[in-house]
Amino acid sequence: MRTKLLKTLSAGMLLLIPAINFGQSITLGTAANFALFTTSGAIVNSGITHVTGNVGANSGSSTGFGNVNGQMHDQDLVSAQASADLLIAYNQLNSAVPTFFLAPLLGNGDTLTPGVYAVSGATVLNLNLYLNAQGNPNSVFIFQIAGSLSANANTKIKLINNAKACNVYWKAEGLVSIAAACTMKGTIIANNAAIEMNTNDTLEGRALTTAGAVTVDGVVVYTPIGCGSPTLTGPAAPDLASTECYAIFSSDGAVTNAGVSYATGDIGTNVGLTTGFTALNVTGNIHPIPDGSTAACASDLLNVYNYLNTLPTDIELLYPAQFGADLVLTPHTYLMNAACVFTDTLYLDAQGNTNAIFVIKINGALSTSTYAKVKLINGAQANNVYWKVDGAIDISDYSVLSGTFIANNGAVDVSTGVVINGRIMSTTGTVTTEAVTVTVQTICTPTGINEPKANSALAVYPNPFSTSLTVKMDDKLSISELQIFNVLGDVVMDRVLSEQTTTVSTSNLPSGVYFYKVIAENKVIQSGKLISQQ
Repeated sequence: MRTKLLKTLSAGMLLLIPAINFGQSITLGTAANFALFTTSGAIVNSGITHVTGNVGANSGSSTGFGNVNGQMHDQDLVSAQASADLLIAYNQLNSAVPTFFLAPLLGNGDTLTPGVYAVSGATVLNLNLYLNAQGNPNSVFIFQIAGSLSANANTKIKLINNAKACNVYWKAEGLVSIAAACTMKGTIIANNAAIEMNTNDTLEGRALTTAGAVTVDGVVVYTPIGCGSPTLTGPAAPDLASTECYAIFSSDGAVTNAGVSYATGDIGTNVGLTTGFTALNVTGNIHPIPDGSTAACASDLLNVYNYLNTLPTDIELLYPAQFGADLVLTPHTYLMNAACVFTDTLYLDAQGNTNAIFVIKINGALSTSTYAKVKLINGAQANNVYWKVDGAIDISDYSVLSGTFIANNGAVDVSTGVVINGRIMSTTGTVTTEAVTVTVQTICTPTGINEPKANSALAVYPNPFSTSLTVKMDDKLSISELQIFNVLGDVVMDRVLSEQTTTVSTSNLPSGVYFYKVIAENKVIQSGKLISQQ
């Protein structure tokens, strides 16, 4: 009886082994901070590669990289610790007890559930491989490959049912070679062998080797979030105080507009004149000459600048002349130690934290190409983005940018068709605009200016809109007129509002920013900003 009981208990324990393996985690230590790393060898990039995470070699060097959203660590104390931690992680992966044994060809539409998979020789990934966590976000997938690992072109690892890249591990005892246009998930650790990634590859994870070169060519690699990784919040935001009310401002210099510009927020200067703005196009106060409000703003702007200027830097972007170009930044304080040329697109990724702060410090002037764009993704907010520029700011035509831009001792020139979701300011220097749109997220109560304000008896919705827009008026209002303008000030729609509720088709208005006025008895009774999302 006792023997039978022992056998039953032993069998039960054996059944528990897969469950333990399915939930086990691997300790990467400081190696988790690296997107690309080798203990011994070179890290070499060619082409435009985007990396979020550290890059480094403990015995060797990293070359050919542009702006990296992380730190570079070659042959220093950080790389030494990462090397030691990587060896621990490798040993854990190597000693994990297999729960499944696979043939050396993976993919082709197959689906795998959590576990430790042993493959006896050189392994090839082909087409799609689905990793199914079966609803458990803590499920772990470990692949122990006894030889090399290669992925054919266009191979894709797809995570389903709560599977996470941070819980996927590939351990290879040989060369790891990823062909072009593959989408990989998980931490790849090669033992005493090189790792190669090719054009248009994407890796949500890490490429690490205990000894061997890591070569990449025009790829995207980013460390995964989750599994205990820190939530990025960025630094504490500055106290904007009275500067929060202003959309366009100079502490010392003329503020001048040409063309039809729209602004939400105050406009003014504390030394000089503010000219060229039309009150009907400004939701806020226009301060034509310095006054008490501009004096307070000048004082508070200096405090904001000083705060941003002294913030400790998390990440230095080493190539300011190559800024943009689809670079992805996460909530941190960034430094560029020279004049910056912003080309094409910059992505700000809040990683789901809508309160995350981004600070970009430029020790030099900032200029942009035409059509430069800041795109806010995964919860990033324009009012949480700050640009400190020690020099002039020159924003070229039709750029769409986000954040509070502060030029220190430099002029600000904002050209035709530019849209800024935020503020443009200078501590000392002129600010010139031409047919632009500047919108702050917080509107202070307008005073001292006869301008249109929101009318409780009138509603324009939805906003954003797609195929239609509705205007609802109190029955006390007389026949009115709705005018919609594009960012250049051209009228793109003009409708008479003779009913209490009027719905107009907007399917002919492409996606973008628009402005509206509702006019009654030859007066603008309400104006505002609209966004089309077709």
